[in-house]
Amino acid sequence: MMRTKARLLGLVSVSMTLPVLMAGCSATGGSSNSESNPPNRSNGASTLEWKECDGGFDCATLQVPLDHTKPDGETIEIGVTRHRADNPSERIGVLLINPGGPGGSATELAHTLPRAGELGDRFDIIGMDPRGVDTSSELDCHSHLQEIYDADPTVDSAKDKEELLSTSRDFVQECKEKYGSLLGFMGTTDVAKDMDLLRSALGEEQISYLGYSYGTSLGQEYARLFPTRVRAMILDGVVDHGPDGLDMAKGQAAGFELAFETYVRHCRDEGCGFGDRDSDVAAVIDEVIAMAETKPIPAPNADRAATPGTISVALARGLYSDQLWSQLSSALRDGLEGDASGIVQMADEYLGREPDGSYGGGFEVYFSVTCLDDPWPKDVEKFFEAAAAAEKESPRFGGAIVIDYLRCAMWPVDPKPLKPIPSDIEGLAPVLVVSTTGDPATPHENAVEVANQIPGSVLVTNVGRGHTIVLHGKACIDDIAMNYLRDLELPDANTRCE
Repeated sequence: MMRTKARLLGLVSVSMTLPVLMAGCSATGGSSNSESNPPNRSNGASTLEWKECDGGFDCATLQVPLDHTKPDGETIEIGVTRHRADNPSERIGVLLINPGGPGGSATELAHTLPRAGELGDRFDIIGMDPRGVDTSSELDCHSHLQEIYDADPTVDSAKDKEELLSTSRDFVQECKEKYGSLLGFMGTTDVAKDMDLLRSALGEEQISYLGYSYGTSLGQEYARLFPTRVRAMILDGVVDHGPDGLDMAKGQAAGFELAFETYVRHCRDEGCGFGDRDSDVAAVIDEVIAMAETKPIPAPNADRAATPGTISVALARGLYSDQLWSQLSSALRDGLEGDASGIVQMADEYLGREPDGSYGGGFEVYFSVTCLDDPWPKDVEKFFEAAAAAEKESPRFGGAIVIDYLRCAMWPVDPKPLKPIPSDIEGLAPVLVVSTTGDPATPHENAVEVANQIPGSVLVTNVGRGHTIVLHGKACIDDIAMNYLRDLELPDANTRCE
């Protein structure tokens, strides 16, 4: 499913309005905080030795079992950062956060999460990088990334099909060769268990939690496994554990199709700089793609020309938020004139690719998690059939999004599908579910379904566009979130923020 670190056509992006891609926390060799929490070896957790790091944060490394069924076996490192409550006398507890992905860095998000007012005063803000991410024994098997996303995602010929199969096989084989012993332990269930070991190492009986996009998947799994350990939980941009992988991808494609139609209407009604062609921007995009189909469009200010795959990724990037529409329009206008530099730039932003060609990571983690979390067919032909069917329902995105999960048919370990929170779960605090009506990556229908699944939960609907909304500055949403985190007060059922 398009799950969060604003990456690939198969990823659910972390909110693009949060500046999460910042320098992570690196421990300095200077002053250190010698505090450590009491040992808790019975469940496989290590202690935390905190050191001061940039910006008033503390950093630590938590040793956790690779395989949670073998608590005394091989361990891996989990990176953690903490910003202590600014008003210790009114401290409520810890707030664990996750930005999504899979592949998004929670330690980076901790540095950028707005802490003004009571949130920063009353909570220790905790970022834990999931397995394979950033400060947590980062995975690196993405040397075929560019080939994969420059390939044409719509299968119009045997050549297109073979290119998709070949690049996918190369990626899977690289990950298998480098991390074969780890890939069976990268799922959300493993990360949720790491999270509870962190809770224990922090010396907390319960946690509060805020998860965006894929972070809602992690939150649901934590709540399912450890219901009594949840003090409060906010799920924003919701992933539904009910559908299988292909159905989830089709639903996501429909969400992006809706976002595309909204962008087209905006151009028709308010203008996007295409002159008399503002009335039919869809035709403009078709023309740019057709140009690239004939021959990749030159990009003088980038390191490669734009293929149809590049344009597809750039378009997805531009639809995550209406704040990106002007950039998308500018890139398309230049593309019509034969300069795809802006298109390549937007695609690279989505892929996490730096101007020097380096890559920030997350792609490998995305598939390592997604191919475990959801049930997928092992027959590659099922993916091509599903992509063709999805393209009929969602012409712009159906084929591209569904076929992006082709790699899961080749993944070297079998799935361990996640389960929804059962309706008869006991001991779970009421959960606040938040969703935006025009969310392209995690459709609003997901949140409605999940809110109905979780007993005692309340759904708050944000009427608007974009992926995720909590703590983005919309007073109606942020006031509800803060009242809940502080006082455990939930709003009325089916509250809407216009």
